[in-house]
Amino acid sequence: MVERHVAACITLLIFITACTTASPTLMPTGQTINDAGNPTHEQGTAVSLPTHEATAIPSEVVNPTQVPSPTPLPLGGSGALVFGSNRDGDYINIYMMNTVDRSVTRLTMGDSNTFPGPFSPSGGQLLFTGFGLTNSFIGLMNADGTDPVDLSGRPNTDDGFPAWSPDGQQIAFTSRMDGNNEIYIMDADGTNVIRITNNPADDFAPAWSPDGTQLAFVSDRDNPVGVNNLYLMSMDGSQVTRLTDGDEIDYGPVWSPDGKFIAFRADIDGNGDIYRINPDGSSRVNLTNNPGSDWAPAWSPDGNLIAFQTKRDGNWEIYIMHTDGSVPTNLTQDPADDQMPYWKPIIPGIN
Repeated sequence: MVERHVAACITLLIFITACTTASPTLMPTGQTINDAGNPTHEQGTAVSLPTHEATAIPSEVVNPTQVPSPTPLPLGGSGALVFGSNRDGDYINIYMMNTVDRSVTRLTMGDSNTFPGPFSPSGGQLLFTGFGLTNSFIGLMNADGTDPVDLSGRPNTDDGFPAWSPDGQQIAFTSRMDGNNEIYIMDADGTNVIRITNNPADDFAPAWSPDGTQLAFVSDRDNPVGVNNLYLMSMDGSQVTRLTDGDEIDYGPVWSPDGKFIAFRADIDGNGDIYRINPDGSSRVNLTNNPGSDWAPAWSPDGNLIAFQTKRDGNWEIYIMHTDGSVPTNLTQDPADDQMPYWKPIIPGIN
């Protein structure tokens, strides 16, 4: 049963209904249409997503007779990262790891899958994708798991793949509200929804460039259905540029903090690996090159590490590696399935 949940949900994909067989945890709100004819919504409405009592799981016991060692620095410049895991049951919930002592705290507890999304640029909030009985939706909660709200408010469609703008004012996401998967932008409170792609193919998984001028995304346009390549576009949907070609299946683009690279997952020969590419499509490098399937790259805030999920140990684990692919290290080391990592931003005075 666990394997079925993970296999169906690992991509979230555009076909996010694959994991919606459980009873709903969050109840979506309604929507209206603005004067421009675009869907818009009331500000996100509070929903019921019970949070687990925060219980840290220490990675080791410190002997008080030992001489104290220097305080370790956070991995990748970040004091925390979140990930999804079924370590406490059949459903995926959201967990936060302290990257200094490796302690883990559970943030959500529900009767359906809840996948993590990125932190807000300030680090104070966290996007997520929730699953109801017949739909998926974009949610927002505080970084400690409290006060979840449903930003989507569309009970009869699927939303997913949320991504913050660098200034924290907007959220790009994927929705099927117009019949196929297209990319939209909304304000951070869920209002003022604007469609920015309009293609009969599936466009999904937007990733905002650090300067806020472009979105990387995945699409099967110009390809057989389900053969996805990587693209770039301006924020109004214009100036679309194709970065990868061929029969490969690409997913999950993410920009390096300095905007010089894009990491993504590609399946070229029947096995997914993490790749790095320049924003002009040049200098492509396979970073993992491992027979185990690799997914969901996430660049650390200081630009020195990439977190990703991998099945090279027989189950899904969160690994980190240097940005050249060297020194891959298992971060979670748990018999459950851990997936979809997101780093907390560097917060001056805190990280």
